Amino acid sequence: MLGRSPHAPPRAMVAIVALLAGAGLLGLPAQAGTMDLMTPRDQQPHHVRESLRQADELEAAGDQAAADGLRRLAATPQAQWVVSGTPREVRQQVRRSTRLAAKEGQVPVLVAYNLPFRDCSQYSSGGTDGVTEYKAWIDAFAAGIQDREAVVVLEPDALGLIPWYTGADGSTDSCRPEGADPATAAADRLEMLNHAVDALKAGPRTRVYLDGTHSGWLAVGEAADRLVRAGVQRADGFALNVSNYETTERQLKYGTWVSKCIHYGTALDPGNFTGCGSQYYPANQDDFSTWERTDAWYAEHVDGAPSGPAGPEDLAHFVVDTSRNGQGPWIPEDTGQDLQPWCNPPSRGLGRLPSTDTGHELADAFWWIKIPGESDGACRSHLGPDGSDPVWGVVHPPAGAWFPQQALDLIEHANPAFPG
Repeated sequence: MLGRSPHAPPRAMVAIVALLAGAGLLGLPAQAGTMDLMTPRDQQPHHVRESLRQADELEAAGDQAAADGLRRLAATPQAQWVVSGTPREVRQQVRRSTRLAAKEGQVPVLVAYNLPFRDCSQYSSGGTDGVTEYKAWIDAFAAGIQDREAVVVLEPDALGLIPWYTGADGSTDSCRPEGADPATAAADRLEMLNHAVDALKAGPRTRVYLDGTHSGWLAVGEAADRLVRAGVQRADGFALNVSNYETTERQLKYGTWVSKCIHYGTALDPGNFTGCGSQYYPANQDDFSTWERTDAWYAEHVDGAPSGPAGPEDLAHFVVDTSRNGQGPWIPEDTGQDLQPWCNPPSRGLGRLPSTDTGHELADAFWWIKIPGESDGACRSHLGPDGSDPVWGVVHPPAGAWFPQQALDLIEHANPAFPG
């Protein structure tokens, strides 16, 4: 997924479409579930097979420490991405996944990623052909869950990259993919997301989190406005930092502000989402020490409202993708190039392990939603004449393909140390 905004939106990701023997299950108890590596290799998800194949090669070469790290990586719970298929196929896939999870006593975290013009038709392009087709696809997704317990992260980037959308602040999104109707594309996107929320929430034990971008992308008020328009008040909350590298510390601040801005713009000053304090004002996005200014805005206008402060039960909750944010976002030394710092940046590191023990009243979980070790795409920037990246010394694999050097790099730079 791509960086078309000056605030470095997220990157590319491709799904795991087979979930076998508990692989990729993120338990909702504080200690997340683990994967059964006794499952035959050819039945494991793609990222597991690649991790273990690379581990075998390193072990044969005498690098036992690196091999052990990759095997631990393969065994760490990660989300399952569902990105394609007919309604019948997706129903069967999701049914199989949720049944296996229930048998293991775990809860699967599934990512629905199949909207028309997804990723603004860039690295992770694809999706269904139109509104009717998407509704049928997501209805089948929901039917596959039935009454079993599941979590669904709904359509990463869908609200950050709305085709032909005019934001709450009056600015027009740069996402204008070929084939999207300027007159209907934005309304269609919101209609599909609202339908998806309702279809999935019809399941008695399905939890749904709309994608809410991250602290380096949409301003708080813009994120809150788009989330409300997409149906967040009928969902369980929103997801942050999916497939990106922003720090957990900043996502906890940003998520809290988005939650309070949703409350402000719906209950305290209806419709005035752009009036909310954000990471860009009064705070300075690049100077975390200034973020206390925005804290002060919410203390005055939301916590100090005449109606009294809203409690955790009144505010939208959120989850954070910590799969690759151990070292935070990449700040390249050469700022004169057309860089894409969200696309396979070096020396980033795994972040916090998956857990629901976040220590934050509004943060429901830290999850590994993006598969660490899978490429963000064949990045266009910071490349040499032959298309290779001088930092990595290789040509970037296509989006979703295994990136062996990056997998080892993420383990080496993990923060906390992996396993933590």
